[in-house]
Amino acid sequence: MGLVSVLTRWVPRTVLQRGAHLALQSVAWSYAGNTLEDPIVGKSYRKMLPYGRVRSRANALAPHSLSLERHRAVWAYLKGSTSFFSTQGKMLHLAPEYCFLKRFKAQTSLEYVTADLNSPWADHHFDCHDIPFDDNTFDVLMANHLLEHVENDRQVLKEFCRVMKPGGWGILQVPVNYKDGDTAEDPNVTDPMERERLYWQQDHVRLYGHEDYPKRLKEAGFEVEVVDMKDALGEALFTRYSLGEERWIYKVTKPAI
Repeated sequence: MGLVSVLTRWVPRTVLQRGAHLALQSVAWSYAGNTLEDPIVGKSYRKMLPYGRVRSRANALAPHSLSLERHRAVWAYLKGSTSFFSTQGKMLHLAPEYCFLKRFKAQTSLEYVTADLNSPWADHHFDCHDIPFDDNTFDVLMANHLLEHVENDRQVLKEFCRVMKPGGWGILQVPVNYKDGDTAEDPNVTDPMERERLYWQQDHVRLYGHEDYPKRLKEAGFEVEVVDMKDALGEALFTRYSLGEERWIYKVTKPAI
């Protein structure tokens, strides 16, 4: 296994983003080709980098943007199925991803607010169990791969719904076990290795089931649309973007008054 493969499989993405991304970008030329494409930056590759420790995935990480399958799926959805890039609005982006930050900030139509518990890139720092914004503040909310980390995801989802404007919408991606409809979670499981075995990562406290997750979103007050990106893009483009298991986008809407 080469050094780059070791980095992308074993080094946390937060560490990669702070410095190792420069190393990855410096070798990106060696992945040049026209088999796969990162739609976020428009770069094409003969292959992408593997990623994942428990469940290593081939062609997962794009070397220029550091996007994973879920980021490319979200980007393709925003571009192809929404007016996100042209409509005026105010957005709350929780746990903002490296591959999106500069591009979302550059949008003149968007009042872009970022937040995280401790990320130096975020505008605000707080615990999302108690979001310090007024009711009905945001037109758009995005929080990807956040809910599997929090103690009380139902409380966090209620907070998301509270701060969104009526008619506002969001994207809330999480790791989902498509082989099990039920969510696996046990507050007594605190050992990092056991969490990794059960929930796919040492700092995860649950693994969502494909039937239960939409139910939790609805219980928080959202209308839920589960979008099939393979149908939306077509087989050829879905494969070219290397979306892998990220077939489904979870879009939520706060009902209009």
